[in-house]
Amino acid sequence: MRIKSIERFWLDVPFHPIPDRNMSRQNWGWRISEILRLETDNGIIAYGETLPNYTWGKVSDESIARAKGQNPYDIMWDDSLGAGLQMACFDAAGKAAGVPVHRLLGNKVRDWCPISWWGIDMPPEDYAAEAKDAVRQGYTSFKQKARPWFDVYEQAKQTCAAVPKNFKLDFDFNEHLVNSAHAISVLQELDKFSNIAIYEEPIRRDDIEGNKRIRAATRCAIALHYQSHMTVANLLSDMCDGYVVNGGASAILRANGFCYAANKLFWLQLVGTAWTTAMAMHLGSVCSHAQWPAVTCMNMYSHVLAKNPLVIKGGFAQVPEGPGIGLEFDEAALEKYRVDSPKRDNAKAIYAVVRENKDKVWYAGEYGPQGYWTQNWLGNLAGHEHNVKLETWADDGSKEWEKLHERVQIAPVRE
Repeated sequence: MRIKSIERFWLDVPFHPIPDRNMSRQNWGWRISEILRLETDNGIIAYGETLPNYTWGKVSDESIARAKGQNPYDIMWDDSLGAGLQMACFDAAGKAAGVPVHRLLGNKVRDWCPISWWGIDMPPEDYAAEAKDAVRQGYTSFKQKARPWFDVYEQAKQTCAAVPKNFKLDFDFNEHLVNSAHAISVLQELDKFSNIAIYEEPIRRDDIEGNKRIRAATRCAIALHYQSHMTVANLLSDMCDGYVVNGGASAILRANGFCYAANKLFWLQLVGTAWTTAMAMHLGSVCSHAQWPAVTCMNMYSHVLAKNPLVIKGGFAQVPEGPGIGLEFDEAALEKYRVDSPKRDNAKAIYAVVRENKDKVWYAGEYGPQGYWTQNWLGNLAGHEHNVKLETWADDGSKEWEKLHERVQIAPVRE
């Protein structure tokens, strides 16, 4: 069996309304799903998915050229192929052998894998609405972004009021608590909400002493992103309870081996539609310590690109048992959502962080030197206050908007 051809397609798959308007600030490009369709010389058609604007590994033209003419079994463990191409090789190999992908990965330890809902930073009322959808669709976990430009206490209050007692929350700070002293004061207030189970990356992951102080002073588990050069230090210092793991199949199985030896739990974070989610479920089914709910963001998409969606019940997704990935690609979606480029611009707008005392500062956007993300890391935002909110001013064609838009490119503007 040899790879005869590899086709690449880009699809602009719409988000549901709430994630769409919130992702439009900086991550609208996540709507683009890159589909690889691989055909072998014995007639097997296989598929893989990459999010080219967010992935652990893009698929390069060089990788595609290198894979052509190869036996999928010979190259499927090569993480350098990129997300979608490696997935397509596993799909082809499983179909050729007549077995699901997890049979190629190792010994299955679970038939159903824990899975989490996901949402980008958004107002508390949007988080509450998303949480209600999550409950209706069989989820019992929700990973939320905890940002200093939204009221995280009201976010926790409204979300917890919308879910049952057994529903768990992961508050991901992406290091925005900045230092352990500030982090402990914020987290001890959030500790009062019993649904919160995990604090993810409250401060810089290389701040060993700071993370140790946070872990000792707060109720919830502390999760850090898995980095091979930091894991030994993490283990020796006992600074966290577990990890966020992503990457290719080889890297993930290596990480599981470390977590098995260290007895640390982790969740898989592989982002995409049903295709990426199914691959995550195959990997999670053979990884003994992938016991925290996987984050795939599948819940955002209005179409999951498969005719046979994954079954989710009680916070768990059933591992597909069909040959290969175990999904049937929806060719109608391929034609409906196909675009000519993976590029997708964010909404054109400027943003203000507004505090309870009406202090308002305008920014060009989230990222970049003058963005509110970077400015918080520099200590230039007040930091996780009550009643703070993010205000959006979309381009309305006015001279006032254009003037302020020009000014915030140079520096934040305080009213």
